[in-house]
Amino acid sequence: MNIAIVGTGYVGLVSGTCFAEMGVDVTCVDTDFKKIDQLCKGIIPIYEPGLEDMVQRNMKADRLHFTTSLTDILDTVQVVFSAVGTPPDADGSADLTYVLEVARTIGQNMQQYVLLVTKSTVPVGTATLVRNAIQAELDKRGVTIDFDVASNPEFLKEGDAIKDFMSPDRVVVGVESEKAMDLITRLYRPFLLNNFRVIFMDILSAEMTKYAANAMLATRISFMNDMANLCELVGADVNMVRKGIGSDQRIGGKFLYAGCGYGGSCFPKDVKALIHTAEQNGYELRVLKAVEEVNAYQKQVLFKKLLKHLDGDLSNKTICIWGLSFKPNTDDIREAPALVLIEKLLEAGCQVRAFDPVSIPDTREYFKTQRSSLDTSRMYFAHDIYDAVLDADALLLVTEWKEFRMPSWGVVKKTMKGSLIIDGRNIYDKKEMKEMGFVYEAIG
Repeated sequence: MNIAIVGTGYVGLVSGTCFAEMGVDVTCVDTDFKKIDQLCKGIIPIYEPGLEDMVQRNMKADRLHFTTSLTDILDTVQVVFSAVGTPPDADGSADLTYVLEVARTIGQNMQQYVLLVTKSTVPVGTATLVRNAIQAELDKRGVTIDFDVASNPEFLKEGDAIKDFMSPDRVVVGVESEKAMDLITRLYRPFLLNNFRVIFMDILSAEMTKYAANAMLATRISFMNDMANLCELVGADVNMVRKGIGSDQRIGGKFLYAGCGYGGSCFPKDVKALIHTAEQNGYELRVLKAVEEVNAYQKQVLFKKLLKHLDGDLSNKTICIWGLSFKPNTDDIREAPALVLIEKLLEAGCQVRAFDPVSIPDTREYFKTQRSSLDTSRMYFAHDIYDAVLDADALLLVTEWKEFRMPSWGVVKKTMKGSLIIDGRNIYDKKEMKEMGFVYEAIG
């Protein structure tokens, strides 16, 4: 089967490469000439463990191709996946400009049946807009050509996306015809030979499922962060509370870890978009609004703890930050708690020394272009974890990369000027840290 994937961002590139790995002939399309040129050389624009090798392997096998023109290859494919960006507008709604542009391009150029599958996260009802956009272009041309639209939301975790795609716990697909269902079944059957876990449903329900899933996970995170803050006030240990409630089979243990807030490309954007959808329909999602409020507060918790320990005066203090990406195993810094923390530290007059295994280039660019009003001369990007702690008054762990889990604490102790460690992900043992002479504080 020949398919096209429009958009070579995180979702599009991972999806296209994994389909190619299973023997599908895939052409990935993007209007960014520089990105396509790099991809044609086997250089990928994102950090995802294992992806670069898989891209190069399938290019060599002539199953994975890259182009800037959907029009040129449209007649050679049966299915087009739309994986273009849907950035949030100022009001929190999803911007469908690129989604509808793909639909119009198909309507303007298709000569035979095409199934257009929306893989981007889009508001409920988008499929109707996509269908109307294609039909409007066909009407302008005065032609009648059958086509279908479908919704196949992605549930990939950054840092573990290849495993998630190759061995999914479920695949959600919204369809309107038997033909569309048959094509999707053919595509996904190789991934699920022993247990076909494709859940077919109507398109509106598929679109809602994606938002509902991310909203539920975000809710669990904010709930536990709220509990962690209360635990600190009453003297309880949130880690013990997590174990206690996580062992309840009705609750389970996933996404119950307290920390310094969630970020990334999905949770913040999708929660905002779902709140906006509800408002458009005259309903207030009060729980999700609280989820957002808790998360915004939680991103400032590390700064508040630092202020408390340093008696409210951070001017000319040197603060080390370990971890910049919103989670380990990705270079994604979108909505990352570290960005909020660095901004507040710079505003307070601190010297900031930061290290992350892969996210330094994007972080440097972010502060250069989006926070240019800040005095970034006081921000230093370190070569490694020990360079970062040099003469630091405090060390703040923000992202739990593996290389941060068992550092040489003796070297850290000698290199730092102070002894304060604030653990934003609760990965260190409080007793051990205090025995080594550190002033240690975690979340909850």
